[in-house]
Amino acid sequence: MRFRPTRLHSLVLSLAAAALVAPSALVAQQGSTAPQGPQGGFDLPANPVIFGKNNPNLRTATVIINGEVITGTDIDQRVALIVAASGGKIGEEELVRLRQQVLRNLMDEALQIQEAKAQDLAVDDSEVTASYERIARQNFGQDPKALDAYLNRIGSSSNSLKRQIRGELSWQRLLRRNVTPFVNVSEDEVRETITRQEAARGSDEYRVGEIFLSATSENREAVLANAMKIVEQLQKGASFVGYARQFSEASTASVGGDLGWVRTGVLPPELDQTMQGLQPSQLAGPIEVRGGFSIILLIDKRKVLTADPRDATLNLKQIAISFAPGTTEAQAGKRAQDFAAQIKAAKGCAAADQIAAQLGAEVVNNESLKARDLPGALQDLVLNLQLGESTPPFGSIQDGVRVLMLCGRDDPKAGGAPNFDEVQSQLEDERINRRAQAYLRDLRRDAVIDYGS
Repeated sequence: MRFRPTRLHSLVLSLAAAALVAPSALVAQQGSTAPQGPQGGFDLPANPVIFGKNNPNLRTATVIINGEVITGTDIDQRVALIVAASGGKIGEEELVRLRQQVLRNLMDEALQIQEAKAQDLAVDDSEVTASYERIARQNFGQDPKALDAYLNRIGSSSNSLKRQIRGELSWQRLLRRNVTPFVNVSEDEVRETITRQEAARGSDEYRVGEIFLSATSENREAVLANAMKIVEQLQKGASFVGYARQFSEASTASVGGDLGWVRTGVLPPELDQTMQGLQPSQLAGPIEVRGGFSIILLIDKRKVLTADPRDATLNLKQIAISFAPGTTEAQAGKRAQDFAAQIKAAKGCAAADQIAAQLGAEVVNNESLKARDLPGALQDLVLNLQLGESTPPFGSIQDGVRVLMLCGRDDPKAGGAPNFDEVQSQLEDERINRRAQAYLRDLRRDAVIDYGS
């Protein structure tokens, strides 16, 4: 698992809601003592008798953690962000489980913010505001007041989003002071890694996303059920990046769970074996690993230190036409064919603009687009084009029809030797991530927590 500095370019509103399993009600029954097993030294009965009222689902939402109150309103507003992003498609049972997970997230945020303040690393309001304004511009194309209004409309608030921003910035500062300076990777370790990379030239390399949920022997089954529900939602089309940012316990959560490019033998054996059998965009898990469960997504795949055609820089011209309201499929199909034939007759990019003007088509130029940034279905089409050729028309009656014309292409150079600094940084990131997880576990362990009754 990789540590990456927090980047607030991904808006929390893009998060999809995860459905997490709540503890089922316990029935008080007499029972025999459970057989001895791996219970962490505990001797636990198989059917415990519960004395008094102890249903965690009947608690009020308020929690006081180290003197800081987390209210039901705090939870409601954070849940509202996730519900809005999921289109409101969350059932009552799933909503209960989601609230429980959001409460845990808010408690972690509180611990991170408190720890930063205790170490004189508190994040200024001006920094939070600047990040909030940047999110409004980059993700909405609007000013902060418009984002404020949107958040209020969906039942959330700017304070809820700003709290998450403050938590991420606080954690980043804590790691930068208390973890990063104490992680060292020797030159010998880097050289050994580079030697292995050179030996692996031409072998497969994978870009992987991970959602990690920690588990102990006591809560293993509940965490596994959690993970299975998350997988179920992801398979229905929920955002992996959104889930990772909200629910993963690895420090890569801040970048959507992106582990970067890894080779075989780098990840734990359980993940490594699964990863090799996946195709890009394929999901796997939950997979039990040391300390918990992982859900992984194969984002991309390439050859180690070998030029990848998809890294070619393309100069493309997009030419598009739209259809008038009421156009039938037959009419649209015929016009699309005529459109493609006329664009093909242009015989190169030089004349394409003139023909596009005659057709009333819109032209957009992009002179530095990576082939891998195109949708998967278009990558092979475009990479097989020669200069001046265009793709078959694609689109719909609603969105119109377009073609892409290749006006230039710079192929990538063959991969050179691994960069010493990059390899060293990667090794350091892996160690920082492990220490970051231990750091947060310590904060949780030492917290004074008072649940409302």
